[in-house]
Amino acid sequence: MKRKYMKKILIVPLAIAVVLLFFLALEKHPDVIRVSSNASGKELPIYCVQTEEPKIAISFDAAWGNEDTPQILEILAKHNVKATFFMTGGWVESYPEDVKAILAAGHDLGNHSETHPNMSELSAEEITTELMTVHNRVKELTGYEMTLFRPPYGDYDNEVITTAKECGYYTIQWSVDSLDWKDYGVDQVISQVCDNEHLDNGAIILCHNGAKYTAQALDEMLTNLEGQGYQFVPISGLIVKDNYTIDVTGKQIPASE
Repeated sequence: MKRKYMKKILIVPLAIAVVLLFFLALEKHPDVIRVSSNASGKELPIYCVQTEEPKIAISFDAAWGNEDTPQILEILAKHNVKATFFMTGGWVESYPEDVKAILAAGHDLGNHSETHPNMSELSAEEITTELMTVHNRVKELTGYEMTLFRPPYGDYDNEVITTAKECGYYTIQWSVDSLDWKDYGVDQVISQVCDNEHLDNGAIILCHNGAKYTAQALDEMLTNLEGQGYQFVPISGLIVKDNYTIDVTGKQIPASE
């Protein structure tokens, strides 16, 4: 009994010392506040951003097809909207001039992997290869350093996110899915986005440049969202780069000043 009691006496001050050292580190090095996992310890991507401003971001995954890209760029320019295009390596290789056109128009270039696999099924080495192969191709083509990554199919695990971070990437999902890839029709795409229960300040909208009705729906969709008072920014201008947490819903929350 005495031995157990002595252990408890030693453990308490040790625990207090650890806590004091932690807060001292925060004071001297506030950048350590930067966190990308929730309270359960599970790594999470960014689904949306907490903000009081009526800012939202629209994104386009480019993995197949390219017939509608010029029209999409034209409509975005008409509304003075800057978007984010997540591109696979195969798409970049097939349509290099369109990659240049997207960048020249002021949009974000994002990484959507090299071959569009289920990322959670890969090793850390394979994840790095998937990311950096297309990263280097885009850099060689345009000089642009991508920092935004969207995993194909929205598939991820802790290793995907931590490996992406080591490669210099923020992993990005979405909070509003247009479901344009289901080819339900123009009106359905517009309604799915503009009447979405998750549409709010800081929302990230998912579309596809190769879906059947996206280009046809885009003009009215943007007009509707602007009418609701939303302002569009690219994802790079929406997310917080440092000093944040991510809650269990995937919402990125800036650290308190």
